[in-house]
Amino acid sequence: MSEAETETRSVTIEREFAFPPERIWRALTQPHLIEEWLMKNDFKPTVGHRFNLRGEWGGVLDCEVLAIEPQRSLAYTWNFTHEDAAFDLKSVVTFTLTPTGAGTHLRVEQAGFRPNQKQAYGGAHAGWNQFFAKLEELLARAD
Repeated sequence: MSEAETETRSVTIEREFAFPPERIWRALTQPHLIEEWLMKNDFKPTVGHRFNLRGEWGGVLDCEVLAIEPQRSLAYTWNFTHEDAAFDLKSVVTFTLTPTGAGTHLRVEQAGFRPNQKQAYGGAHAGWNQFFAKLEELLARAD
C-alpha cells in the first residue's frame, strides 16, 4: 500500500454550550439521553464495553469504549460494516470537554476516513452538526 492509500482524514466539529461539563457528560454517557440526540444504543461508560448504535436509517454501528476521563473525554470505535468499501468504515470518535467561563467547549473528532470515503466523510460532517443541534436541544430542556 502506498502512503496515500493508508492516509486517513478526520471530521472535527467544535461548539460552545452554555452548560457545565457535568451536564454534557451525562448526555454523552447515559443511554436514554444518548438515544435522544444520537442513536438507540446499549452504551455503558466502561472501557472495553462493546455496544451498538442503531440509526433510524436502519444501520448498526459496532462500537467499543476505548477511553474515559469523566467530564473531560470519551473515545470509542465507530465501525460500520458495508459491502461497498466507500462505506465500510473503521473509525474512532473522541469527545473532549473543556470548561469555559460561559459553559463548556465540546469537540468531537471522528478519525479514520480513507481517501475513497468522500461521501461517508461528507455525511459524517453533516451528521455531527445535526447531532450537536439535537444535543443542544436536549441540554436546554433537561434537568
